Amino acid sequence: MTVKIFVPRDAAALALGAEKVAKAIAQEIAARGLDAKLVRNGSRGMFWLEPLVEVEADGKRIGYGPVKARDVPALFDAGMFNGATHELCLGEVENLPFLKQQTRLTFARCGITDPLSLADYEAHDGLKGLRRAVAMSPADVVKEVTDSGLRGRGGAGFPTGIKWKTVADAAGPRKYIVCNADEGDSGTFADRMIMEGDPFVLIEGMTIAGIATGASKGFIYIRSEYPQAIEVMTEAVEVARKAGILGASVLGSGKPFDIEVRTGAGAYVCGEETALLNSLEGKRGIVRAKPPLPAHKGLFGCPTVINNVISLASVPVIMEKGSAFYRDFGMGRSRGTIPLQIAGNVKHGGLFETAFGLSLGEIVDTIGGGTATGRPVKAVQVGGPLGAYFPRALFDTPFDYEAFAAKDGLIGHAGIVVFDETVDMLKQARFAMEFCAVESCGKCTPCRIGSTRGVETADKIAQGIEPEKNRALLADLCNTMKFGSLCALGGFTPYPVVSAMTHFPEDFSPAPVMQAAE
Repeated sequence: MTVKIFVPRDAAALALGAEKVAKAIAQEIAARGLDAKLVRNGSRGMFWLEPLVEVEADGKRIGYGPVKARDVPALFDAGMFNGATHELCLGEVENLPFLKQQTRLTFARCGITDPLSLADYEAHDGLKGLRRAVAMSPADVVKEVTDSGLRGRGGAGFPTGIKWKTVADAAGPRKYIVCNADEGDSGTFADRMIMEGDPFVLIEGMTIAGIATGASKGFIYIRSEYPQAIEVMTEAVEVARKAGILGASVLGSGKPFDIEVRTGAGAYVCGEETALLNSLEGKRGIVRAKPPLPAHKGLFGCPTVINNVISLASVPVIMEKGSAFYRDFGMGRSRGTIPLQIAGNVKHGGLFETAFGLSLGEIVDTIGGGTATGRPVKAVQVGGPLGAYFPRALFDTPFDYEAFAAKDGLIGHAGIVVFDETVDMLKQARFAMEFCAVESCGKCTPCRIGSTRGVETADKIAQGIEPEKNRALLADLCNTMKFGSLCALGGFTPYPVVSAMTHFPEDFSPAPVMQAAE
């Protein structure tokens, strides 16, 4: 019986040496004349164990990690081929606490299947949602998604079903589905993991969206810094097209839908939906004024659904199992599951999919295991570079859109970056302003000029120049940017700055500049 050995081709695993490990395993298989198949899967999301090698033995997946290329010969000598014990042996991967505690719906196949095997995808419940959708009326598909309570996972949290209904009801010569895969937030990697580890689920979700809204063409806009994701998604689209999942008649339904993969322009602001549309049209990636909304006049002036990768990848399980099943997870208006991306100075960094509602403290201390340095946690930034910094005093906040908003924070794309007690929060506030200044499209004054003045003001505070006056000025700049900016880049930059000033005032009171003696 052919033994399967799994080595991730996920970018995080590759960065830690997975390619060398895969080559070493292939060489050992050939040299020993073993009956084995090397499968390049996606990552399970436990980055501290990457490269994670798995061996399928007796119907179980036994894990070994983190594995280096030099470990491979000894692993084979010890009997890894048969799932034998070794100091790097982790036992059954499914029983590892980090995985066992999760509720994997969107990421159910990630790390388990061969990402480019359609047979694998279908064997693990793939296409069930699409097959159900093509048998329903478009309006019923929209209702199913609406009733599930799914909200945009890209950060805004807007109800997905309402967006779809708006496009379905809009008149236009053509309609489009645009997948925003310009994942630029610090500490986020869920979009990349899905595209590299389970690309067909995104294709299925986009196709369902097309059928529901009457759109016949979809675009996946992937950030240029994700070459592996671009490669895998491009190949997966070709596989889906040849299998009749995409094309003139989706699964023989007579309904057309096709997908094209586009590489991003390398600008953070292109993650904003209207700047993304401009980039797709071959224009400079600058923000458009709203109205009109993209749902009415989007790509090439046509009604357009713009959804994040995880939003679209969550649709197949909703269509397969029904809206009630998905809605049963979560709390308040935050329904379903959310892929938490735990990063920064943390012991167990990685992706953890769970229902909304865990407290920030549970996520950082229990799941993440605290800091990698062993020092106390000082701050946690949730929501990317524009997210607020929360101190330990706010660790009882449940992971929920409204709960975070009530504490002047935001969930964003669910990136969670941990900092220990050595972090300087004034420097972090300055970084937020500098990031905005560098990445601003330049269209609106509050963002373009406010961020530049913000950097200068933070520097004056750091130098002890009129600190009280400059703290007030920095707060005033934040207020102007928050309410006067055209898009979320300028509008959300105040979140990290104000939260740092509010929760860590001691870092904004450096020693004053000494005056020279006369």
